[in-house]
Parts: sequence; C-alpha cells; structure tokens
Amino acid sequence: MTAPVTVAIDGPSGSGKSTVSRGLASALGLAYLDTGAMYRAATWWCRRQGVDLDSADAVTAAVAVMPLEMGIDPAAPAVVCDGVDITAEIRGSDISSIVSVVATNLDVRAELRERQRAIIAAERRAAGFSEGRGIVAEGRDITTVVAPDADVRILLTADEEARLARRARELHGSDDPDSLAATHAEVVGRDARDSTVSTFLTAADGVVTIDSSRMDAARTLEVALGVVEQVRQEQR
Repeated sequence: MTAPVTVAIDGPSGSGKSTVSRGLASALGLAYLDTGAMYRAATWWCRRQGVDLDSADAVTAAVAVMPLEMGIDPAAPAVVCDGVDITAEIRGSDISSIVSVVATNLDVRAELRERQRAIIAAERRAAGFSEGRGIVAEGRDITTVVAPDADVRILLTADEEARLARRARELHGSDDPDSLAATHAEVVGRDARDSTVSTFLTAADGVVTIDSSRMDAARTLEVALGVVEQVRQEQR
C-alpha cells in the first residue's frame, strides 16, 4: 500500500474481531486499536478510584480524567492506566461481568470515542504517504460512529453457536456443555446490553459483512485481507 489506510471492524463477542484485526494490522504493517479494551480499562479505573458504578455522573467524571495509554503495536497491544500495565487484568471475568455498565454510559462513550478518533487521526498523520501505514480499529461502533469514513469497513459476525464455542475455549479451555453454559451469559448477555447503545449485528450501508461461523482464524483473515485489497483497488 502506498497511502495510509484506516480499516474499521465491528462485530459481536466471539466473532473473531481481535484475532482478525491484529492479523490484518500485522500483515499490512498498520497500527492496531482495540476500542473494547478502552471500556474495560475505564471499568478498571473506576473500580480503582472507588467510583460507584451505579452513579452515571460519577463514572463519567472519573473516565474524563482517566490517564490511559493504548498500545497500538498489533504484536503487543499493551494497555496502561495510571502507570499500571492492565493488559491481562482487564480480561478477567470480574471486569467482563461489569464492563457493560460503563460501556452503556452514553457520556463515557462520547469521551472514549473522541479519544479513539484522535488515535486514528494521529496514525494517519504519522503515516503521511509512506508505504504501509495507517490503522486497524476494532469495536462495536467503529464502522458507523467512530470512523464512518474509514477506507475499509467490515462487520465480522458469526452465529451464536460458533461464538459461544470460541469464547468457551478461550476462557475455559473447552467447549463442553458446562463451559458453554458458563460462557453464555457473558457473550449473549453482554451483546444484548451493548446493543442498546450501538449497532453491531447488522451492517450499515457500505460495510462489508464477513460471516466467520464456518471458517477458522486463518481463513477469516484471508477473506478480510481480500476485502481490504478489493476496496483499495476500487479506490485507486
């Protein structure tokens, strides 16, 4: 690629967003932004500050001053808040079980969207027109709200069975009935809560849908790379 490119990827839990987004960024030499991690970090920060999550105003005020640094290297996208590396901690079930309380706060979303747009814009400016620079950003509303003007917009989806099995293997090392049951509330419940403030189950106009239900990670990445190349060819 000879010009900076922004790739926006949305989708529900377990669709493979993170794997594909990081794979795309690595393959194309782009930066990587996990916007979902920003909401997890905000949840961690509120807990660290002793903020009552039931108080929307208190949560909003805390997030407004959150000292967050988002790593954009797809090989090691570290998340650092107040000088603490919380990359692993924010993936724990204790954060997963409450993150939707923060993520559905509209004022928090407005604050973090501005930070996300600033990161995306900075990567495009830093890239100039040197070869192979730009960013892949993934989340729930990147294709529609954060970066609706992205060069490539993809909705990555999968059926519920596939998504539950993937997340169960990730969290519990197995997709047996007990693991699936333990995962159901997190995957389906969180998607239901988050869908009240963002649309990530149906592609908006101009967004390419990739259904990964019957594809492994390698094949899904291959298809996504094909979409990026096709869109870029059409833009030339």
